[in-house]
Amino acid sequence: MSTREIPIVNLNIGIDESVKQRTTPILENEIEGIEVEHVALVGGQSLVDRSRKGYRLVYLFVKGRGEAIAESNHYEIVPETILLPNAIEGIRITAATDDNLHYLKISCKLTAQDLKELDALPKDNTQKVYYAKFSDCQSYVEPIKSPNTVSRTILSNEYIPRIAMGTVQTKGPDEVGAHEHPMLEQIFLGLSKNNCTVYADEAQTNFPPYSVLHIPLGSRHSVSVDKDKTLYYVWMDFFLDKEGEEWLKTHIVE
Repeated sequence: MSTREIPIVNLNIGIDESVKQRTTPILENEIEGIEVEHVALVGGQSLVDRSRKGYRLVYLFVKGRGEAIAESNHYEIVPETILLPNAIEGIRITAATDDNLHYLKISCKLTAQDLKELDALPKDNTQKVYYAKFSDCQSYVEPIKSPNTVSRTILSNEYIPRIAMGTVQTKGPDEVGAHEHPMLEQIFLGLSKNNCTVYADEAQTNFPPYSVLHIPLGSRHSVSVDKDKTLYYVWMDFFLDKEGEEWLKTHIVE
């Protein structure tokens, strides 16, 4: 049996000032129904994103500052913030005049069942803009992580059916213990100063800051961080069906 590699992409956080904005698809065709793009805006530049029928959007801002405007409401963009336009038809994103902005735009295609379940979720969660700084989000603990680890849920599964996201942060030496979850696809996004190693079955890869990787479906995987190094990343869970969301019960709110 051949070893499945861990697909990983290093984000290009350098910007050619002559190219005012850049959108780069990454990890194409890795997960059915999920499109991931790295968007970079030169200082002072802006763009308007329109909603797509049958999709929900997630923005993860990782580097640089700026502002988002949706229905005349202004949202401050700083590193490590999340924003969902939800039912809002258009959103304008602008980089600060003295800073370049980098973020992931994740387009999530909804199935017919997802659309039914979306209607059953709280209207405030599905109609209004959701915006949060990672540091303000609810913390939780999990058996596979040490007591030194700080984990936060930045997006619960009460906003988009079959999707949840969170952060994991710790100092080395430490690890996220080996585990399997064949009921979900998972993407990791390395945040500032992240410097650790990801393992999946027999494969392993260095996981630097501002990189994105896909955990092979069903693999037994773990993460380790050496002494004086930092582990700090976003996990994104894309469940294959509603029943798979039971996995989230392993996250125990403190």
